[in-house]
Amino acid sequence: MRFLITLLLCAVAPFVAYGAKNTSNAKEMVCSLLAEADIQVNGTRPWDIAVHNENFYSRVLTSGSLGLGESYMDGWWDCPELDVCMAKIMEACLDEKVRLGWKTACTMAWEHTKAYVFNLQDKEGAKKVIERHYQLGNDLYQAMLGTTLAYSCGYWKTAENLDQAQDAKFDILCRKAQLKPGMTLLDIGCGWGGFAKYAAQHYGVKVVGVTLSANQAALAQKLCAGLDVEIRVQDYRDVPESFDAVISIGMFEHVGHKNYRTFMEIVHGMLKPQGIFVLHTIGSNKTTSVTDPWINKYIFPNSHLPSISQIGKSIEKLFVMEDWHNFGAYYDKTLMSWYANFQKSWTQLQAHYDERFYRMWKYYLLSCAGAFRARQIQLWQIVLSKNGVPGVYQSVR
Repeated sequence: MRFLITLLLCAVAPFVAYGAKNTSNAKEMVCSLLAEADIQVNGTRPWDIAVHNENFYSRVLTSGSLGLGESYMDGWWDCPELDVCMAKIMEACLDEKVRLGWKTACTMAWEHTKAYVFNLQDKEGAKKVIERHYQLGNDLYQAMLGTTLAYSCGYWKTAENLDQAQDAKFDILCRKAQLKPGMTLLDIGCGWGGFAKYAAQHYGVKVVGVTLSANQAALAQKLCAGLDVEIRVQDYRDVPESFDAVISIGMFEHVGHKNYRTFMEIVHGMLKPQGIFVLHTIGSNKTTSVTDPWINKYIFPNSHLPSISQIGKSIEKLFVMEDWHNFGAYYDKTLMSWYANFQKSWTQLQAHYDERFYRMWKYYLLSCAGAFRARQIQLWQIVLSKNGVPGVYQSVR
């Protein structure tokens, strides 16, 4: 049925699209849409955009968010406060008001079909995002992320800077998992080892961290040297041991909707009877099978943000849901801190990364900050127990 819908979309797209390339009013259409978000073209306010190439208007109407991001990478437009601009665009839901050109509509329909028919995040597919994103270079991430090397949302409740926010996030995860000295902990998607190091140092647990990135593993092993931490280049599906607790931070976004149930079954099988699993993940307000086209092409290939219903279905009859904590608003502040670090370090980084990469990375960080500011996407920490925590689970905030 969905395949037939895809064919239908491709058939009717030429008739419902604006046909921007064949009309003389593409600029008028774009300006009118932006006005709905209180954004002016060549205006004087910091969130107004300056257009340098008149083909910008047709490109956006033809290709939607992909055209918007690519035209920024190409230098066709600029904005002094890009994060504010993107937040306004998303708050006004302009993406829902643009009918795409027929080629883009067909491409998007094909992406939905692929996501429905194929498992894009199988073991081979999972490596694509590693090669594209996490293998870029440790120098970039060390410059951007701060001393904790945490590539996920910080917890800013009382924090005054990025490192404090990330340490607070590490600590709240440990307390939610009820870690105690001598316990064994699996860190799925351990990144550069910041959390593994924190848990071993401050909670006295034995940690196994797994990642598919050789670059991450190499730095994580150095960071955790001398601690009871083992870092492996290993797929989570191949871990043979059982653990007192499992934590996954910012990795579930790469699992894919076809693998959510399998992921939960594997974690369930890894946990000891009284074990706790804490899932830290970005989440979507709505259920989809694909991600934003620009993010998928340039930043996180084959990524997917889960919805509440998708997570709920994946844990049914496996886990007791003890706690669900949303602090997505903190991701805005985290991303802006990463951007400040990136900007400050660009003089050193530009020896290895070109100007197009700079514009791509800037657009990535600031557009994501705008998305969280507009509350279109969330950050969830979900506490799951295998058999129910005895008594009442005490939520940690």
